[in-house]
Amino acid sequence: MSIKVEKTPCLIIGGGPAGYTAAIYLSRANLKPVLYEGSAPGGQLTTTTDVENFPGYPNGVSGQAMMADIKAQAERFGADIRFGMATRADLSQRPFKITIDDAHQIEADALIIATGATARYLGLESEQRFRGQGVSACATCDGFFYRNRDVAVVGGGDTACEEAVYLAGICRKVYMIVRRNVLRASKTMQARVMCNPKIEILWEHQPAEVLGDESGVTGLRLAGKNGGERTIDIHGLFLAIGHHPNSELFKHAVETDDQGYIVTRGKSSHTNVPGVFAAGDVQDTSYKQAITAAASGCMAAIDAERFLNALN
Repeated sequence: MSIKVEKTPCLIIGGGPAGYTAAIYLSRANLKPVLYEGSAPGGQLTTTTDVENFPGYPNGVSGQAMMADIKAQAERFGADIRFGMATRADLSQRPFKITIDDAHQIEADALIIATGATARYLGLESEQRFRGQGVSACATCDGFFYRNRDVAVVGGGDTACEEAVYLAGICRKVYMIVRRNVLRASKTMQARVMCNPKIEILWEHQPAEVLGDESGVTGLRLAGKNGGERTIDIHGLFLAIGHHPNSELFKHAVETDDQGYIVTRGKSSHTNVPGVFAAGDVQDTSYKQAITAAASGCMAAIDAERFLNALN
């Protein structure tokens, strides 16, 4: 079976804030980008309820509605946004060759990788049932909705400690659920947790079942290391057990760190492959916010535009 081949100056892989923003900038530069959204159009934000910390929405907005707005803005300027999954990538020479759904090949002189990162979850059926209804992987994004309420954070590393301290400034009480009998976080972060009276660490416990009803999460059943069980009353459960960058398709060609995040050069979006750029959570090890992803999408678009102009 022959594969259809198509050419475009710049191809964007990923349909979250980074990819859509890159498409806005490239379209306005009359570069007619093609964007493939992948398996999760709109990115992680489409799994959240209300977004209140993205500029331009003073009354808040649902994650799905906000991503639909950004996508529509890109399409208004002529971006060709399509549903499809990149399945193979040949970055050995330009034009780069990206195969979509094993049936359609795109050749591009510039490529923006904006495939995002996937939050790690516990794998509980009840956890999936209450995602977006009390279960979250981002305290900065969703913590405000649980102000003056009791919440729990799962994890024992720096991220978990940071989230617990942040939530302690908003919520009435924060439980830290730690599987081991020690924290893996830095000494500084451990000290911040230990000295905060609103944080209680439940050592050697792990979540067994998220409890709730039609209103959302109401509690968490915990399994102790020695076989005992305990139930805590909470309204929000925040998972801080890491993210997995969606970089597998490109790791054979672009440099990644030991966690799989694509390495970009200096303050730019340039990767080690000339003409290949990375934006959003697939290269962000620190912030993981919609606004920073959008900003890096802008950077990648400008870097790609300059790269293409230099070829002519």
